[in-house]
Amino acid sequence: MSPKNTILRCPTCRAVVADQGENFPFCSDRCRLIDLGKWASGGYRISSPILDPEVLEGLGGDQQPHGEHDEQE
Repeated sequence: MSPKNTILRCPTCRAVVADQGENFPFCSDRCRLIDLGKWASGGYRISSPILDPEVLEGLGGDQQPHGEHDEQE
């Protein structure tokens, strides 16, 4: 349960938004599209490599963290 006095802000422009608004958590469709564009262009990314062997197994198995692969000629 969240408190009723919580102020929510648009992640793009920081404007105050209603938690039941049509574009929640964004204030408008424009801000939603700006955020989508950042994801599509690589503006957002995971900053560290996946090191958990169980997660790597689910992604295709033989992947190793960057810098730890065997050199092939």
